[in-house]
Amino acid sequence: MRPEPRISVAMGAYNAQPYLAEAIESILSQTFGDFEFLIVNDGSTDGSGDVIDAYAARDPRVRALHQPNAGLVASLNRAIDEARAPLIARMDADDISLPDRFEKQLAFMAANPDYGVVGTATDDIDEQGRITRNLDYHPLDHESFLEALDGRPLICHPSVIMHRDVLVAVGGYRRAFVHCEDYDLWLRLSQHTRICSIKDRLFQYRRSWTQVSTAFNVQQQIGAAVAFFAHQERIAGRPDPTEGLDKLPPIDALDDLFGRPGVAQAVRARVAPNLLHSGEALRSDGFDLLLRHIADGGARDGLWRTTARLMKLREPKRAARLAIALATSSERPRLSA
Repeated sequence: MRPEPRISVAMGAYNAQPYLAEAIESILSQTFGDFEFLIVNDGSTDGSGDVIDAYAARDPRVRALHQPNAGLVASLNRAIDEARAPLIARMDADDISLPDRFEKQLAFMAANPDYGVVGTATDDIDEQGRITRNLDYHPLDHESFLEALDGRPLICHPSVIMHRDVLVAVGGYRRAFVHCEDYDLWLRLSQHTRICSIKDRLFQYRRSWTQVSTAFNVQQQIGAAVAFFAHQERIAGRPDPTEGLDKLPPIDALDDLFGRPGVAQAVRARVAPNLLHSGEALRSDGFDLLLRHIADGGARDGLWRTTARLMKLREPKRAARLAIALATSSERPRLSA
């Protein structure tokens, strides 16, 4: 067995063949090369497994781990379990790490040993790899990170390097928070270590219509809201009601889960504003959440404009239902869980 590496790179891959080789090459081309690269083939059916095996055969740093499809959370937790290094670097199978990413992140961590999670500024790229926008709004120190926990951008998940011992201490990724597993993890880690991003733009994050944040927007937003309120429970010194769950209950069951009234209403109030510009959400169960939010007396900011947006989306019946709901109910004082 090779000596213990400095970094274990953890990447899950599911039917990622179009971009997989480019993602792998971007890691193998790092100026800092003392790492192992754990790639979990999560039951791919498109040839991704063959791509991974080919790289494992030619570079001893690549470790191919094959499993039946179990999802990203299971893939990442498996990589963490099998990692041999004290640091875990994340990577996704459709993104690109610039060559000096690891070198610069490690330099920051050496100069700031109290930081256990460090990401980078990023560029968004499209499906053809063209840069579409530059993102440098992620918090550059822990205090700013904590201030952003109320819903502002925190850190680019696949760009981070984390201390493995802290990651293991908080239980890794949690299955109940599928599609928002990173946000839940940052909330828990923020109570145990300092977190930030460095200002260097060292990562290219690919945006596509098929990615999780688009396809599962409503579920992701609900899970993130529940994670936030679970975080507030921990901060207040109360038990985390989501601890140990394999799956989150329906919104209407959250009052029982948290042991007090108002949590379900507060979750809907937190989620509703984030759905107003998502056509996918407005065409799906996100619309029913908006109607329930209005019935609860929730805030109306932007909702009248959403009726016009629904017309543009060719959803006249939903536009009419939303307008009627707004006209026949009144806004009440906002609640907090």
